Amino acid sequence: LMDRTTGAITASSPNAGATNVTASMIKAWLAADFLRRSAERKVTPGSSDMHELTIMIRDSDNDAASYFARLNGYTGSISRLRSMCGLTDSRAGVDWAHTLVSARDTVRMGLCIGDGRAAGPKWTGWLLNEMRNVRGAGRFGIISALPADIASQTAIKNGWVVKNDDKWHINCMAIGPDWVLGVMTVYPSVKGMGQGINICKSVAQQLMAK
Repeated sequence: LMDRTTGAITASSPNAGATNVTASMIKAWLAADFLRRSAERKVTPGSSDMHELTIMIRDSDNDAASYFARLNGYTGSISRLRSMCGLTDSRAGVDWAHTLVSARDTVRMGLCIGDGRAAGPKWTGWLLNEMRNVRGAGRFGIISALPADIASQTAIKNGWVVKNDDKWHINCMAIGPDWVLGVMTVYPSVKGMGQGINICKSVAQQLMAK
């Protein structure tokens, strides 16, 4: 958990610096990196690219993510993420879905998106709005624990995948008005996706109660 007003991070787990594959959670950065770099080149993305960005964030479209990862130069994009957002543990994987990020780097990435560094001044508001409107299978976890008035102000991006290790990797990132929360989970696939969803929700509930 990061306090956006101070930048202080509170980690409830001793392994907050351990990395996990992000799966779709990294799509928020892929969008931000593309939009910021477009603005730097004074290029306005066309309607097709804007549509692809929307479905990548709102619907977690994997083909769109692969498209923007290629345009961004995937490993270069993750290098920019590390340097721009002050990440200390994270690194590129074999592809965008295998990007390795820690829980404490998750909140650093969330802060970077929320404060405008990631997408730049032209596109930050647009990106946060897309993240507030995540829908379908990707809308779960932290957002479900929040009161309606706070949920409406909260931008999210989750990731979920079963890898070759036969384990679920379920990750949740939420950017609130004055906080960022990241929850990362790994556990045997036989326990089902619901366990990770419930962990993300439970952590948020416990924090709301404090």
